[in-house]
Amino acid sequence: MARLTIAEALREAIREEMRRDENVYCIGEDIGIPGGWGGAFTVTLGLEKEFPDRIINTPISEAGFFGVALGSSLIGLRPIIDVQYGDFLFCAMDQIANQIAKLRYMSGGKVKIPIVIRAPVGVTGRGAQHSQMMEPFFHCLPGIKIVVPATAYDAKGLLKTAVRDDNPVLIFEHKLLYGAKGVRSESGSIDASSEIPEEEYTIPFGKAVVRKQGKDITIIATLLMMYRAYEAAQILEEQGISVEVIDPRSLVPFDWETVKKSIAKTGRVVIVEESPRRGGIGAEIAATIAEEMLDFLIAPVRRIAAPDTPAPFSPVMEKFYVPSTERIVQTVKEIINISS
Repeated sequence: MARLTIAEALREAIREEMRRDENVYCIGEDIGIPGGWGGAFTVTLGLEKEFPDRIINTPISEAGFFGVALGSSLIGLRPIIDVQYGDFLFCAMDQIANQIAKLRYMSGGKVKIPIVIRAPVGVTGRGAQHSQMMEPFFHCLPGIKIVVPATAYDAKGLLKTAVRDDNPVLIFEHKLLYGAKGVRSESGSIDASSEIPEEEYTIPFGKAVVRKQGKDITIIATLLMMYRAYEAAQILEEQGISVEVIDPRSLVPFDWETVKKSIAKTGRVVIVEESPRRGGIGAEIAATIAEEMLDFLIAPVRRIAAPDTPAPFSPVMEKFYVPSTERIVQTVKEIINISS
């Protein structure tokens, strides 16, 4: 086994899949420039040496290279699209929402769209146009699967599953979890590295993982927020409150069974997300819990999210904007107090 960062684990997954299947290729801006960074966050670093014809650098035209990826998928290739920042998905929205997401359904399943879209998300001091959590924008779009790996182990296994899927898959990767080094090191990064086995493995979509067992309250959180939820759970444990932390790993499909089992045990639930509260992932999860698991609840569902504003650029305001460990601790205490 070797301990890898998320960036390294993604790179290893891409390398293995490209060796396994000659139809797999990568396309994106600055992903294979000799002496370059390997994309914005080093994920494709050095891959152009082994696959000079399958690491394709593009102009700054998301609509254009998303169209190239779509067309190539229709004739049997399996593109992995590298998006420099998740916000730039908006530049290719027609290709994604009106073509990639719909063509398999419109063809009655005759057409396969095996496209993987990798996109960095999260607030990291880059201002409102490079900081958005993109999951809510695509969660309501039928036809695309969405995964959110928070560890290197999950990143590799989920990416390999995505490459082999005949449907389009969006992989959202938090910038503070990459573990990229040198010039691409991020201030405030979290260690999301994992021991990666030598033998091949994949991770099925729709299977959450319980990061911490508990009996008093359930917290559902993804990506960076999973780490803050876990930290909060450890603090609360010292104060006599037992917290269960669930990392969904994939949003579409979603593992409702694991959530239901947890809430049946704890009776209380908090959903933590980095995106703005209005219309967020937490709203959908909370609504489904209210519809299907109300009998288990002994307290109202609570959501912790960013304010309904664009992400600020000021470091002080940015710290206020992103949900903190302290805010999670305080919210859990409030719920426990009103329902005890």
